[in-house]
Amino acid sequence: MLKLAILFAVIAGLFGFTRVSSGAAGIAKICFFIFPILFVIFLIVAISAGSLVL
Repeated sequence: MLKLAILFAVIAGLFGFTRVSSGAAGIAKICFFIFPILFVIFLIVAISAGSLVL
């Protein structure tokens, strides 16, 4: 278990010191804005579909 944790720390460190981390941060920012919008849209659709059934 400790070996796995050390391996994960090394891989995370390598990604942290390269441009991969900045790319992942950019994707995370995009997802941060897209997913709540999709959630609200699907919530409205589900509520309206539920009211049609009742």
